[in-house]
Amino acid sequence: MHARIFSWEVAEELGVYMAGFDRAGYGQSDPNPKRSVKSAALDVEELADALGLGPKFYLIGMSLGCHAVWGALKYIPDRIAGAAMMAPVVNYWWPGFPADLAAEVYAKQEVGDQWALRVSHHAPGILHWWMEQSWLPTSTVVAGTTPLPNKLDAEMRSKMMADGTFQQRKEQATQQGIHESYYRDMMVMFGKWEFDPMSLPQPACPVHLWQGDEDGLVPVVLQRYLASRLSWVNYHELPGTGHFLSSVPGLGDTVLRTLFG
Repeated sequence: MHARIFSWEVAEELGVYMAGFDRAGYGQSDPNPKRSVKSAALDVEELADALGLGPKFYLIGMSLGCHAVWGALKYIPDRIAGAAMMAPVVNYWWPGFPADLAAEVYAKQEVGDQWALRVSHHAPGILHWWMEQSWLPTSTVVAGTTPLPNKLDAEMRSKMMADGTFQQRKEQATQQGIHESYYRDMMVMFGKWEFDPMSLPQPACPVHLWQGDEDGLVPVVLQRYLASRLSWVNYHELPGTGHFLSSVPGLGDTVLRTLFG
Protein backbone atom coordinates (compact mmCIF):
# COMPACT_ATOMS: atom_id res chain seq x y z
CA MET A 1 0.00 0.00 0.00
CA HIS A 2 1.58 3.28 -1.07
CA ALA A 3 2.49 5.55 1.81
CA ARG A 4 1.17 8.64 0.01
CA ILE A 5 -2.42 7.80 0.90
CA PHE A 6 -1.50 8.46 4.54
CA SER A 7 -0.82 11.92 5.92
CA TRP A 8 2.69 12.28 7.26
CA GLU A 9 1.30 14.27 10.17
CA VAL A 10 -0.71 11.29 11.42
CA ALA A 11 2.18 8.90 10.80
CA GLU A 12 4.51 11.11 12.83
CA GLU A 13 1.91 11.57 15.56
CA LEU A 14 1.59 7.81 15.94
CA GLY A 15 5.32 7.19 15.55
CA VAL A 16 4.79 4.93 12.55
CA TYR A 17 7.67 3.88 10.31
CA MET A 18 6.38 2.68 6.94
CA ALA A 19 8.18 0.61 4.33
CA GLY A 20 6.88 -0.81 1.09
CA PHE A 21 8.40 -2.97 -1.62
CA ASP A 22 7.75 -4.32 -5.10
CA ARG A 23 6.71 -7.95 -5.01
CA ALA A 24 8.82 -10.44 -6.94
CA GLY A 25 8.66 -9.71 -10.67
CA TYR A 26 7.40 -6.14 -10.20
CA GLY A 27 9.40 -2.97 -10.75
CA GLN A 28 13.07 -3.82 -10.27
CA SER A 29 12.46 -6.82 -8.00
CA ASP A 30 13.87 -10.08 -9.33
CA PRO A 31 11.28 -12.51 -10.75
CA ASN A 32 10.46 -15.69 -8.89
CA PRO A 33 9.02 -18.37 -11.19
CA LYS A 34 8.05 -20.37 -8.10
CA ARG A 35 6.23 -17.45 -6.47
CA SER A 36 3.37 -18.46 -4.18
CA VAL A 37 1.24 -17.20 -1.31
CA LYS A 38 3.83 -18.66 1.06
CA SER A 39 6.80 -17.07 -0.69
CA ALA A 40 5.05 -13.70 -0.56
CA ALA A 41 4.73 -14.01 3.22
CA LEU A 42 8.35 -15.08 3.59
CA ASP A 43 9.47 -12.15 1.42
CA VAL A 44 7.68 -9.81 3.85
CA GLU A 45 9.42 -11.48 6.79
CA GLU A 46 12.82 -11.28 5.11
CA LEU A 47 12.37 -7.58 4.36
CA ALA A 48 11.26 -6.86 7.92
CA ASP A 49 14.34 -8.61 9.27
CA ALA A 50 16.63 -6.82 6.82
CA LEU A 51 15.21 -3.48 7.99
CA GLY A 52 15.50 -4.46 11.64
CA LEU A 53 11.80 -4.00 12.39
CA GLY A 54 11.99 -6.28 15.40
CA PRO A 55 10.20 -9.50 16.37
CA LYS A 56 6.76 -8.17 15.40
CA PHE A 57 5.53 -5.71 12.80
CA TYR A 58 2.27 -4.48 11.30
CA LEU A 59 1.19 -5.37 7.80
CA ILE A 60 -1.09 -3.43 5.43
CA GLY A 61 -2.14 -4.84 2.08
CA MET A 62 -4.34 -3.62 -0.72
CA SER A 63 -6.32 -5.33 -3.46
CA LEU A 64 -4.55 -8.34 -5.01
CA GLY A 65 -1.49 -7.75 -2.84
CA CYS A 66 -3.50 -8.90 0.17
CA HIS A 67 -2.62 -12.50 -0.65
CA ALA A 68 0.65 -11.70 1.16
CA VAL A 69 -1.34 -10.70 4.23
CA TRP A 70 -3.35 -13.93 4.22
CA GLY A 71 -0.07 -15.77 3.72
CA ALA A 72 1.51 -14.00 6.68
CA LEU A 73 -1.45 -14.90 8.90
CA LYS A 74 -0.97 -18.52 7.85
CA TYR A 75 2.80 -18.94 7.74
CA ILE A 76 4.29 -16.27 10.06
CA PRO A 77 1.44 -15.36 12.47
CA ASP A 78 3.83 -14.92 15.40
CA ARG A 79 5.56 -12.07 13.56
CA ILE A 80 2.40 -10.02 12.94
CA ALA A 81 1.40 -7.38 15.50
CA GLY A 82 -1.63 -6.30 13.50
CA ALA A 83 -2.92 -6.51 9.93
CA ALA A 84 -5.13 -4.43 7.68
CA MET A 85 -6.51 -5.39 4.27
CA MET A 86 -8.11 -2.88 1.93
CA ALA A 87 -10.42 -4.26 -0.77
CA PRO A 88 -8.63 -7.65 -0.71
CA VAL A 89 -9.18 -9.74 -3.82
CA VAL A 90 -10.91 -13.07 -3.23
CA ASN A 91 -10.37 -16.45 -4.87
CA TYR A 92 -13.64 -17.89 -6.17
CA TRP A 93 -12.28 -21.39 -5.58
CA TRP A 94 -11.63 -21.04 -1.85
CA PRO A 95 -13.46 -24.07 -0.37
CA GLY A 96 -15.12 -21.97 2.32
CA PHE A 97 -17.36 -20.22 -0.18
CA PRO A 98 -20.66 -21.99 -0.91
CA ALA A 99 -20.31 -23.34 -4.46
CA ASP A 100 -23.62 -21.90 -5.62
CA LEU A 101 -22.84 -18.43 -4.28
CA ALA A 102 -19.35 -18.38 -5.77
CA ALA A 103 -20.69 -19.58 -9.14
CA GLU A 104 -23.46 -16.97 -9.16
CA VAL A 105 -21.05 -14.11 -8.49
CA TYR A 106 -18.42 -15.49 -10.86
CA ALA A 107 -20.95 -15.52 -13.70
CA LYS A 108 -21.57 -11.79 -13.25
CA GLN A 109 -18.05 -10.93 -14.40
CA GLU A 110 -17.20 -9.97 -17.95
CA VAL A 111 -16.77 -13.09 -20.11
CA GLY A 112 -13.12 -12.31 -20.71
CA ASP A 113 -12.43 -12.10 -16.99
CA GLN A 114 -14.22 -15.38 -16.38
CA TRP A 115 -11.96 -17.05 -18.92
CA ALA A 116 -8.78 -15.39 -17.66
CA LEU A 117 -9.44 -16.52 -14.09
CA ARG A 118 -10.48 -19.98 -15.21
CA VAL A 119 -7.19 -20.37 -17.09
CA SER A 120 -5.26 -18.96 -14.10
CA HIS A 121 -6.77 -21.62 -11.86
CA HIS A 122 -7.00 -24.68 -14.07
CA ALA A 123 -4.29 -24.19 -16.71
CA PRO A 124 -1.73 -21.63 -15.47
CA GLY A 125 0.87 -22.98 -17.87
CA ILE A 126 -0.95 -21.40 -20.81
CA LEU A 127 -1.97 -18.15 -19.10
CA HIS A 128 0.69 -16.07 -20.84
CA TRP A 129 -0.43 -17.36 -24.23
CA TRP A 130 -4.07 -16.79 -23.36
CA MET A 131 -3.51 -13.23 -22.21
CA GLU A 132 -1.49 -12.33 -25.31
CA GLN A 133 -3.78 -13.82 -27.98
CA SER A 134 -6.36 -11.54 -29.57
CA TRP A 135 -9.09 -13.80 -30.97
CA LEU A 136 -10.60 -15.02 -27.71
CA PRO A 137 -11.92 -12.89 -24.82
CA THR A 138 -9.44 -12.07 -22.08
CA SER A 139 -9.05 -9.97 -18.93
CA THR A 140 -10.72 -6.55 -18.91
CA VAL A 141 -9.07 -5.90 -15.53
CA VAL A 142 -5.57 -6.02 -17.03
CA ALA A 143 -6.74 -4.00 -20.03
CA GLY A 144 -8.33 -1.40 -17.78
CA THR A 145 -11.77 -1.68 -19.39
CA THR A 146 -13.78 -3.37 -16.63
CA PRO A 147 -17.14 -1.66 -16.05
CA LEU A 148 -16.87 0.18 -12.73
CA PRO A 149 -20.20 0.83 -10.96
CA ASN A 150 -18.72 3.37 -8.55
CA LYS A 151 -18.58 6.90 -9.98
CA LEU A 152 -15.34 7.86 -8.23
CA ASP A 153 -13.61 4.69 -9.43
CA ALA A 154 -14.72 5.33 -13.03
CA GLU A 155 -13.64 8.98 -12.93
CA MET A 156 -10.28 8.11 -11.39
CA ARG A 157 -9.53 5.48 -14.04
CA SER A 158 -10.64 7.76 -16.89
CA LYS A 159 -8.32 10.49 -15.64
CA MET A 160 -5.41 8.06 -15.36
CA MET A 161 -6.07 6.82 -18.89
CA ALA A 162 -6.29 10.34 -20.26
CA ASP A 163 -3.12 11.72 -18.69
CA GLY A 164 -1.04 8.60 -19.34
CA THR A 165 -0.70 7.64 -15.67
CA PHE A 166 -2.31 4.23 -16.22
CA GLN A 167 0.17 3.27 -18.96
CA GLN A 168 3.12 4.76 -17.10
CA ARG A 169 2.38 2.77 -13.96
CA LYS A 170 1.88 -0.37 -16.02
CA GLU A 171 5.26 0.08 -17.70
CA GLN A 172 6.99 0.68 -14.37
CA ALA A 173 5.36 -2.36 -12.79
CA THR A 174 6.15 -4.72 -15.66
CA GLN A 175 9.86 -3.93 -16.16
CA GLN A 176 10.69 -7.60 -15.55
CA GLY A 177 8.02 -8.71 -18.01
CA ILE A 178 4.25 -8.77 -17.72
CA HIS A 179 4.33 -12.55 -17.32
CA GLU A 180 6.45 -12.27 -14.16
CA SER A 181 4.32 -9.50 -12.67
CA TYR A 182 0.63 -9.31 -13.62
CA TYR A 183 0.23 -12.84 -14.93
CA ARG A 184 2.25 -14.44 -12.13
CA ASP A 185 0.04 -12.57 -9.65
CA MET A 186 -3.05 -14.00 -11.35
CA MET A 187 -1.64 -17.50 -11.10
CA VAL A 188 -0.88 -17.05 -7.40
CA MET A 189 -4.10 -15.28 -6.42
CA PHE A 190 -6.52 -17.43 -8.39
CA GLY A 191 -4.57 -20.69 -8.35
CA LYS A 192 -4.91 -23.62 -5.98
CA TRP A 193 -4.04 -22.39 -2.48
CA GLU A 194 -2.47 -24.63 0.16
CA PHE A 195 -5.02 -23.35 2.67
CA ASP A 196 -8.41 -21.68 2.83
CA PRO A 197 -8.37 -18.30 4.61
CA MET A 198 -11.77 -19.16 6.05
CA SER A 199 -10.19 -22.09 7.91
CA LEU A 200 -7.47 -20.05 9.60
CA PRO A 201 -7.44 -20.09 13.40
CA GLN A 202 -7.81 -16.80 15.22
CA PRO A 203 -4.44 -15.07 15.30
CA ALA A 204 -3.06 -13.33 18.38
CA CYS A 205 -3.13 -9.98 16.54
CA PRO A 206 -6.04 -7.76 15.45
CA VAL A 207 -7.06 -8.04 11.79
CA HIS A 208 -9.07 -5.37 9.98
CA LEU A 209 -10.67 -5.50 6.54
CA TRP A 210 -12.09 -2.54 4.61
CA GLN A 211 -14.42 -3.11 1.65
CA GLY A 212 -16.50 -0.76 -0.52
CA ASP A 213 -20.07 -1.82 -1.21
CA GLU A 214 -19.80 -0.60 -4.84
CA ASP A 215 -16.56 -2.41 -5.63
CA GLY A 216 -16.62 -3.46 -9.29
CA LEU A 217 -13.57 -5.74 -8.99
CA VAL A 218 -14.11 -7.56 -5.68
CA PRO A 219 -17.67 -8.82 -5.06
CA VAL A 220 -18.90 -7.37 -1.78
CA VAL A 221 -21.23 -10.35 -1.27
CA LEU A 222 -18.24 -12.71 -1.07
CA GLN A 223 -16.35 -10.35 1.21
CA ARG A 224 -19.35 -10.22 3.54
CA TYR A 225 -19.54 -14.00 3.58
CA LEU A 226 -15.83 -14.32 4.36
CA ALA A 227 -16.16 -11.81 7.21
CA SER A 228 -19.16 -13.70 8.58
CA ARG A 229 -17.10 -16.90 8.67
CA LEU A 230 -14.15 -15.25 10.43
CA SER A 231 -15.52 -13.67 13.58
CA TRP A 232 -12.07 -12.35 14.46
CA VAL A 233 -11.90 -10.16 11.35
CA ASN A 234 -12.98 -6.60 12.08
CA TYR A 235 -15.01 -5.87 8.95
CA HIS A 236 -15.50 -2.27 7.83
CA GLU A 237 -17.88 -1.83 4.89
CA LEU A 238 -17.82 1.58 3.24
CA PRO A 239 -21.13 2.70 1.69
CA GLY A 240 -21.06 4.29 -1.75
CA THR A 241 -17.40 3.31 -2.15
CA GLY A 242 -15.64 1.38 -4.88
CA HIS A 243 -12.36 -0.50 -5.21
CA PHE A 244 -9.81 2.31 -5.30
CA LEU A 245 -9.75 2.97 -1.58
CA SER A 246 -6.61 5.09 -1.89
CA SER A 247 -8.85 7.81 -3.32
CA VAL A 248 -11.19 7.90 -0.31
CA PRO A 249 -10.33 11.08 1.64
CA GLY A 250 -8.93 10.36 5.09
CA LEU A 251 -9.27 6.58 4.87
CA GLY A 252 -5.53 5.99 5.02
CA ASP A 253 -5.32 7.93 8.26
CA THR A 254 -8.30 5.99 9.60
CA VAL A 255 -6.42 2.77 8.89
CA LEU A 256 -3.38 4.01 10.77
CA ARG A 257 -5.38 5.22 13.76
CA THR A 258 -7.29 1.94 13.85
CA LEU A 259 -4.09 -0.10 13.88
CA PHE A 260 -1.94 2.12 16.10
CA GLY A 261 -4.29 4.48 17.92
